[in-house]
Amino acid sequence: MSKRDYYEVLGVARQASEEDLKKAYRRCAMKFHPDRNPGDAAAEASFKECKEAYEVLSDANRRRAYDQHGHAAFEHGMGGGGAGAGYADMGDIFGDIFGNIFGGGGGARGPRRGADIGYVMELTLEEAVGGTEKQIEIPTLDECTTCEGSGSADGKLENCDTCHGRGQVRFQRGIFSMQQACPHCGGRGKTIPNPCADCDGQGRVERTKTLQVKIPAGVDNGDRIRLAGEGEAGPVGSPPGDLYVDVRVREHEIFQRDGDDLHCEVPVRISQAALGDSIRVPTLEGEVELRIPAESQTGRLFRLRDRGVKSVRSRKTGDLYCRIVVETPVNLTVEQRELLEKFEATFVGDGARRHSPRASTFLDGVKGFWDRMTS
Repeated sequence: MSKRDYYEVLGVARQASEEDLKKAYRRCAMKFHPDRNPGDAAAEASFKECKEAYEVLSDANRRRAYDQHGHAAFEHGMGGGGAGAGYADMGDIFGDIFGNIFGGGGGARGPRRGADIGYVMELTLEEAVGGTEKQIEIPTLDECTTCEGSGSADGKLENCDTCHGRGQVRFQRGIFSMQQACPHCGGRGKTIPNPCADCDGQGRVERTKTLQVKIPAGVDNGDRIRLAGEGEAGPVGSPPGDLYVDVRVREHEIFQRDGDDLHCEVPVRISQAALGDSIRVPTLEGEVELRIPAESQTGRLFRLRDRGVKSVRSRKTGDLYCRIVVETPVNLTVEQRELLEKFEATFVGDGARRHSPRASTFLDGVKGFWDRMTS
C-alpha cells in the first residue's frame, strides 16, 4: 500500500510553519496514542503514521528533500540529515502529550484521575451580588460505598504480574525509550483477585450526587467556581476530578450590570423634569432619594456612588447610574388636555425656541442641511 502524503497525514498545508506542524502532531498523537486506544490496531497504525510524518517534516533538510522527491527521497538514502536530525523538539512534544495523558510532566506517574465535571448555575442578580448557597444534583461516577472505592470484595489486592507492582512499564518505539502506565493494572501496580460485585472491581458506580455550593458575593456572568475533588471518582487507587461551576446571571427587570456598576432607567413626568423634583429610586439595598434639577432632559445621567456591586476580586464597590426618561403623559382627562393646550399656546413665534434648546439645535441643523442640498 502506498504511503499517504505527510502533509495530508497531519492535516496541514504544505507551507505550514514549524509551530503549525507541532500543533498538528500534538493533536494527532493525542487522538491516536495507544494508551488512549488500547487494543485498537488502526489507532496504533495512525499514531505511527503521524509520528513518521512529523519526524520528516520537522527537520528542515528532510522536509526539503520530501518536498522535492516525495517518499522516494528516503528510499535510497536521499535527503541528507543524520538519523537523529530534526528530533530536537520531539521530547518537548512527547512531554506535552504524556503530561496530558497521564496527568504528570513527561511521564506516567500512576493511574489517571477522575474526570472533571462542568455545571452551569443560573442566579438572579441579587444572588450574584449578595452571594448565596445552592444545593445541586449531579449525575456522576461516585465512589462505591460497598467496597469503599477499593474495587475489592474482601479488601485484598495483589501485585500486578506485568509491572511487578511498579504501575509503570517501559517500552521501545524506534529511537525512543518510553515509560507509560501499565496497561494491565491501569497504573495502580495492584490487581484485584476478588472484584466487588456492585462496581465490578472499578471502585466507582453511577450515582446522582447532591452538593451544597457556596457562591461568593460579587460573582458575574462567566465566572467559574472550582470545587476540588467533587468531580468524577477516579478508577481504583486514583484521585477524583474537580467540579467546575459556571455562573450565568439572569436578566433583571430593573438593573443592567456592567462589571461592578449598575445602570437603570428612571421615568419622570414632564413637570418633574421642567420644574425639578426629588424622587425615590431603587438600589439593591433599598430606595434612596434622587434630586432632579429643573430643566433636566431625557438621557441625563445621575451617578450614585457605592450603590453598585462589591467586586468579588478587589472588594471595591461600583456605582449606580440612573438615566432619566421624560415620559409623555397618556390617558389625559378633559381638564388635563385643556391645560396642556393652554400651555402649548404660550410657545409662539421665535420666542418659543429659547424654551426648547434641543429642538432649536435640530431645526438649525435641518436648515443647514437643506441649504447645502439646494445650493
